[in-house]
Amino acid sequence: MQLLSGKDAATHIAGIIHPKYQVHGFSVHLTVRKIYTIDPAGKLDFGGGEYAPAGRVELVPNQLRPEDNYRWWDLGRESYFVECNEMLSLAADQMALIEPEDRLLRAGASHVPLFVRGHLEPVELLLSVGVLQLRVKENARIARVRLFRIDEEKPARAARKNGTAKAARAKRK
Repeated sequence: MQLLSGKDAATHIAGIIHPKYQVHGFSVHLTVRKIYTIDPAGKLDFGGGEYAPAGRVELVPNQLRPEDNYRWWDLGRESYFVECNEMLSLAADQMALIEPEDRLLRAGASHVPLFVRGHLEPVELLLSVGVLQLRVKENARIARVRLFRIDEEKPARAARKNGTAKAARAKRK
């Protein structure tokens, strides 16, 4: 697997609002577009016939000061769905790691790191707030994407082709 530069990764990410601040050496920031509370009723079963995703209720951000161009969400200690401004369109040989932004963690919240493939429009995250109150500004940088190119040849086949699998078995004996 090969880690791509932020500049190369950005070519697979639509909706970047400010490349100068979002594109870095080996990552791209994702930003907050909308935040939803979670309707407490979802269902998950073995076969999927009774599956029902949890509902969402969009939260309206508030303006803190009249001169502010952007508004803020006031979040309490619970979980939320976050819709990002950005969308991913990955090639068949690519995989992305979406991880929480360091400042998000230090502010008392997080989301699970995710490996994703294919097309995500928009990117959505499950945000867990662990502090009593977290204020999130519109377009806040919440996550980082690192894009990887997956090697075409499978490691197990490569080992068999050049005999290293046999050599490894012989050493164990």
